[in-house]
Amino acid sequence: MTSEEAVAKATPLSRRTARWLDSRLGAAGFARKALDKVFPDHWSFLLGELALWSFVILIATGVYLTFFFDASVEEIIYNGSYVPLQGVEMSRAYASALDISFDVRAGMVMRQVHHWAANVYLATTVVHLMRIFFTGAFRRPRELNWLIGVGMLIFSIVNGFVGYSLLDDQLSGTGLRIAHNIALSIPVGGTWLASLFFGGDFPGPDLIERLYVIHILLLPAVIIALLGLHLALVARQRHTQFSGPGRTERNVVGERVWPTFAAKGTAAFFLTAAVLCALGGLAQINPIWLYGPFRPAEVSAASQPDWYMGWLDGALRLWPGWEIRLFGFELPTPFYPSVLLPGITFGLLALWPFLEARITKDRDEHHLLDRPRDRPLRTAFGVSTLAFYTVLFFGGASDVLAVTFQTSVNALFQAFRIALLVLPPLAGFVTYRLCQELARRDRPGASTEAPRVAPAASDDGADNRRQIEPEDEPELDPASTAGVPRG
Repeated sequence: MTSEEAVAKATPLSRRTARWLDSRLGAAGFARKALDKVFPDHWSFLLGELALWSFVILIATGVYLTFFFDASVEEIIYNGSYVPLQGVEMSRAYASALDISFDVRAGMVMRQVHHWAANVYLATTVVHLMRIFFTGAFRRPRELNWLIGVGMLIFSIVNGFVGYSLLDDQLSGTGLRIAHNIALSIPVGGTWLASLFFGGDFPGPDLIERLYVIHILLLPAVIIALLGLHLALVARQRHTQFSGPGRTERNVVGERVWPTFAAKGTAAFFLTAAVLCALGGLAQINPIWLYGPFRPAEVSAASQPDWYMGWLDGALRLWPGWEIRLFGFELPTPFYPSVLLPGITFGLLALWPFLEARITKDRDEHHLLDRPRDRPLRTAFGVSTLAFYTVLFFGGASDVLAVTFQTSVNALFQAFRIALLVLPPLAGFVTYRLCQELARRDRPGASTEAPRVAPAASDDGADNRRQIEPEDEPELDPASTAGVPRG
């Protein structure tokens, strides 16, 4: 046996496999650079990870449910395990959803984890976007990533609505009827759009099949592609960080991907999975067996969509009955709150980095984040916008609130309409003055730096937790630079 063969035999299989792959892919340099990347040590930067892990669990549970769901509107007589609906005529889609809930092993848990994961994914995405907005992380050179994030949010909201509309229960059918009317309210192309998605008059014979393809194939592919591009840009660009001792526009102070940040990410995944599994097993959500199969002539009382569609439902309820004719086309009432308002909302959201840069004439690159108090106009605008959509959200629950508090629905409508005009500017004004006061207290005789952080004790004289990553540094051996400034 030669010396080379002896060394090869003594080398672990995993290392030999890695060398074999690297000799053909040349990935060692890329992997070393990726694992050496530094991420700031701040809890708010984990919001994006929580959204990512929720999406992973959403995909995994969705694949499981796909094996048992039958996306068909063919009418059958139900003879499953749920006794109250036995002998009732319903679609195969609704019957298969009942079978998943009561007959498939772990079906109920998987379906509820899937639904909870969708809600948590969208909630963490919105909070993540709010963090980026209020700290100015969308500024140059991250405008493209901001546009990608807004696109992901839009496609995720649409896919969430399409997902819970597949079950063909009374609640989801009511939401689809509203969506059909919204499509018809669009001038010129509305009828064609409604025909494309609904397959004719509502409810179309091909509706569930088309929604199924959109939900499990088209929109997930778009979201995954945008997510991959988003993560690639995060890895390519320097990560933003809050200002503090040793932090400048040209470095990143924090933790390297391996091993510290990877350990945190792994813990975040298992924590997210544990919370979603606990919710799926203990907290009931979307009990479709209580709603019954969809009947076009019926509308259930207190119909409420998932939270991320609540503001749109509220806008439809609170908008006055205005109709206008322009250029021979009628703009019906649903067009304004359900088409024009979302268009303005997401349009302004997408264009905000460019509008702010134009107004402030600030076109420099920024890697240090703002404190919200230091940008009072932006913060006030963001808070007033949140107040506006919060009022719309509660307006979508007006019938439930009327029953709960024994009051008139019409009186609640008037109260919410007044609140839409009063609360947003009031919230913006209070926020603006509060930011000014907090910023003023920071100025006289006080440093604008963050509170000083005591260095961690280290026996060997090296701090293995806090790392500094300068700009455009040459590729170095990480073992020789751990714990010391590089560059």
